[in-house]
Amino acid sequence: MVKPDRSRYIWVYCKSKTQKEQWQALADKAKTPLSKWCVSIIEERIAEEDDGQPRRKMLKEVESLMAENKTLREDLRQKEVVLSRYEAELRRYRAEPFQADQFAGIRPYSRELVDILKARDHVGSYQILELLGVAPGEAEAIKSVSKQLEELEKFNLVKADGKGWQWIR
Repeated sequence: MVKPDRSRYIWVYCKSKTQKEQWQALADKAKTPLSKWCVSIIEERIAEEDDGQPRRKMLKEVESLMAENKTLREDLRQKEVVLSRYEAELRRYRAEPFQADQFAGIRPYSRELVDILKARDHVGSYQILELLGVAPGEAEAIKSVSKQLEELEKFNLVKADGKGWQWIR
């Protein structure tokens, strides 16, 4: 058995018995002896002053970072809303040539639609809309995708079955 080195002892005199009981309860909660708990508290305090910033400065910095994070999240949310509106407007704009029955000129097909069809062996109609980001309430965009699929089928580029569409290779 190792004998304790008495030259390493320090004695702490608490202000009251209540203070000692509070410290003991905190040490018990941390599942460590009271002496080790006291040493860890002292070492943390020394580390704050020597190596890092004082705790108050760190707390202020954390609070400012949290506020900045909240601001950035709100900004991102607003930009996502604007982006979704722009995407819906772009889909509406691209759908216009396929809405008119008597259209004269060249109709640009959706590159995303062709890529989706080429990349998969078989794609369901609802899955196509989902992959294109078309919401169920966007009737014009749905009609446009449907019209493009029908025209691609007329050119023998895709074939339809009861469950979806398939690119013909």
